[in-house]
Order: sequence, then structure tokens, then C-alpha cells
Amino acid sequence: MDFTHIKFDVSDEIATITLFRPDARNALSAEMRDDLRAALKVVKDQAGEEIKALILTGAGGAFCAGGDIKGMGSDERTSLMTRKGLRSDHALIYDIANIELPVVSLVDGPAAGAGCNLALAADFVFATPKGMFMQAFGRIGAVPDWGGFYILPRLVGLQRAKELVYSARKVGAEEAKEIGLILDVVSQENAMDEVREFAGRFRHASTAAIGMSKNILNQSHNLDHRTLLELEADAQGMALVTPYHKAAVQRFKDKEPSQYDWEKLRGGKTV
Repeated sequence: MDFTHIKFDVSDEIATITLFRPDARNALSAEMRDDLRAALKVVKDQAGEEIKALILTGAGGAFCAGGDIKGMGSDERTSLMTRKGLRSDHALIYDIANIELPVVSLVDGPAAGAGCNLALAADFVFATPKGMFMQAFGRIGAVPDWGGFYILPRLVGLQRAKELVYSARKVGAEEAKEIGLILDVVSQENAMDEVREFAGRFRHASTAAIGMSKNILNQSHNLDHRTLLELEADAQGMALVTPYHKAAVQRFKDKEPSQYDWEKLRGGKTV
């Protein structure tokens, strides 16, 4: 499959999507959006089989500069055209946030505007020391898009989300970790190796169990206690008849080590 503005690779059961417009800091072009949709379809079709985790990153020392401002401000663009385009983008960001396998983003350099929210849609966000996050919309008199209103307050709380949106300021990697915007800061020199090692541990897990857990957790702020308990019961009913579960139980009965032991897979480290 040929792509214009991304690179797509699958190796060792890990898919990697690399945003690839380095001359434009990987700003979101129409071609990049189409490429992302096509790559995500492949990931969804192979989830739990050939693909156990997805990494999303950018090329050339930037994650994504957001929307391509050169194409903005035209008097010919109507509000309905903007709405139609964003609704299409929303389907894309929803797929990234809800695809039923672990999604990990690696931010090196700027992740601004829609590019910031694209990174934050992942289950786990890592940044290099050069990583930078910015809700840049306010700088051009716009409001957050690409899911920012949903994602941001769930990560950092309502008051901090307002501060980041109203100020449109830059947030460095260490502050991003401190306020809960990202999971951790990785080394500049070995960033992708460290992130691949993290994502690779999920190869030993039940993608079905993780996928169902992700589906429910993503709804947990919006549903009442009873509904969540019902979803839990339905998911457990399916999980406990999977071949993975049956094999794991047999290993326990045979006093064999677990196939999925997070600490041992990382040599005792928990992150």
C-alpha cells in the first residue's frame, strides 16, 4: 500500500504510523488524513492477530504542527464546509482513541493544535526532552478541535484544561508529565527503542481483554455505576471463554510462569 504523507510499517506485531511531511512539521494535509484513514483500516482489520499494538509518531524532529494554516482564512470556505471537514476528522480521531488495542504516541518536537490532540488521543503518550505540547488554537482565534474538549479535561482536570486552552502556551515534556498530560519522558537518543519496548510488552497480553477494557474505560466518565457493571459482566463473559484465558489458567494450574508479567517483561521496572 502506497502512502503520500505518512510512513506505515508492521514488525514484531507492532504497527508504526509516522507522520511524514517534515518540511511542514508534519502539518495535517488532506493527503495525510486520507493516509491515516487507510492505515488505521489495516490496523483495525489485523488487530489482535498480526498487530498487537500501534505507535504513532512524527518525522524530522516534529510530531505534528496541527492544521495547515496556509489553507485557512479563505473567504470561499463556508461554515458548512468546515463542519463537514471536521466531522470527517472526528471519525478519524475517534478511531485512534477507540481502536481495540493499545495505542502509544511518541512526541519529539512540537505537537500543536490538532496535532497535540492527535497525540493525546493515544492510550499512552511519551515525549522526548524536546517534546512540546500546545493548544495553539487561541493564537489564531480558534477553539480546540480534533477532540480537545473531550480529551484534555479528562487528562489534566477542568481548571488546568482551561488554563492551557485560554493561554495557548507551550508545555515542555517535564511539565507535561507533571500535570498528567503524558505518561513519561523518554531519552532523546533511544526514544523509539524505549517506546517499542513498552509497546512490545502488549504482544504477550490478550488483545481481546485489553480491547474490551479500553472500550469500557473510555466510557467510564460518562456512564452510571449500574451500566458500567453490566458492561463489565458482558465483557468478562466473553473474556473467560477465549483461548488466551484458558491457556493462562492451565499455565497457572501447571505451576508454569505467566505469559504476561509486566514487571518481568521490563526487568522489574513498572513504567
